Amino acid sequence: MQPNWLAQRSYLTPNRIGLSFDEQQWTFQELHQEAICMAEKLATFHVNHGDRVAILAPSRPELIMMIYGCMHAQLEMVFLNGRLSEHELQYQIEDADVKAILVHEQELHKLQADARILTFNTVLTAERTPINIAQEWDDTTTISIMYTSGTTGFPKGVRQTVQNHSSSAISSALNLGLKEDDVWLCTVPIFHISGFSILIRSLLYGMTVRLYEKFGAAKCANEIAQGSVTKMSVVAVMLERILTYMEEHKLVAHPNFTTMLLGGGPVPVDYLKRAAILNLRVAQTYGMTETSSQTATLSNEDAMRKIGSAGKPLFFNHIKIEGATKPGEEGEICIRGPHVTPGYIGKFAERAATEDGWLKTGDIGYLDEEGYLYVIDRRSDLIISGGENIYPAEIENILMAHPNVKEAGVCGIDDDVWGQVPVAFVVVKQPISEESLLDFCQERLASYKLPKNIKFIDTLPRNGSNKLLRRKLKDIL
Repeated sequence: MQPNWLAQRSYLTPNRIGLSFDEQQWTFQELHQEAICMAEKLATFHVNHGDRVAILAPSRPELIMMIYGCMHAQLEMVFLNGRLSEHELQYQIEDADVKAILVHEQELHKLQADARILTFNTVLTAERTPINIAQEWDDTTTISIMYTSGTTGFPKGVRQTVQNHSSSAISSALNLGLKEDDVWLCTVPIFHISGFSILIRSLLYGMTVRLYEKFGAAKCANEIAQGSVTKMSVVAVMLERILTYMEEHKLVAHPNFTTMLLGGGPVPVDYLKRAAILNLRVAQTYGMTETSSQTATLSNEDAMRKIGSAGKPLFFNHIKIEGATKPGEEGEICIRGPHVTPGYIGKFAERAATEDGWLKTGDIGYLDEEGYLYVIDRRSDLIISGGENIYPAEIENILMAHPNVKEAGVCGIDDDVWGQVPVAFVVVKQPISEESLLDFCQERLASYKLPKNIKFIDTLPRNGSNKLLRRKLKDIL
């Protein structure tokens, strides 16, 4: 059992600032009271302990209050990505079989009409129905569910439990260190594990979350230079924009700023060298939705000595390379630890998340002679665009749903801004224009998943088993 995180934090440090947004701020005690109010309003709509709800909202204080209210009500929260298409969102809502869909008014237009929808204002203006706020939570209770794409082309709903989140947060603190005056600048979306994990750390550490609705390089760079924040989570494209702004305005990181946690894919060595000149301490990390954020992180002291490494596994975690018999030998990265998901929901509820306790990531990497992890490829076919994971199979499934398309293959190509972008190759049944196909995709895919180009070819490269060889698509280019 674990204590109710928000109730315990409010009891331990009631007057410490838990959240700040623009010029507003809330103590942990105020957040606790807001959450109790929200939980009781949700109960008025018969949304009760153990029910599953979907949440769609921008990263604003209202979302944080709703999340904390759901925690007090002990609901399973399915986080919806507002960048997805209506088609994609509807799949996740139906697959999760949610009892209610909690939607911020400005996101309402992204959803199909549904009797289960409760807007934030509808909840906020409701009467309160008193409920029992549990003071303890079971380790195995599912807190959150996040959908991650897969090689099947159908996103999987990943369960994340009380133990998953708490072990991840504790491991992170043991690695990165913890100070009483820590302030984590959160500009990554809350619906991603990178954003939600910051909220968990805040409750367990008693740490302030400095929340931004959207990333802005200038504002972030100035906060870092002024020392008003101490930590920040970014992906490579965000880091590059911060570096460029700081270089152009001759800024350096304040001594208060201790860690730039960098995840979401490979990082150019040049970025790390530029950051070092600006006193910006970058910690490269490796993790995934199934591991509730970080699994391995490169400490600041090793940043330049082990450039390109994702570091060593955090305290409670274990990493092995399947089939490797010596350092430097490449193979599939496998992970074990209390932070690993117990499984999936919906369509993939019967699929085991682990084999003999190990999560097989599908990522290729190796461990050097000192045990540092190097990730060679984030899954052989995965495209990482601005920190977003794009699986070719998803785009291929949409393209092949068009009546004029016979076959489709997708791969990633390098892009100066986003790192990678998808390009599609299509074999058609009947002539169709690239513009028409892109319009077809736009109705069904998030904008970041749209192919940058569509190439029309006669045949797709396949092996003897007729399996598509996506790596060969790049050769065609």
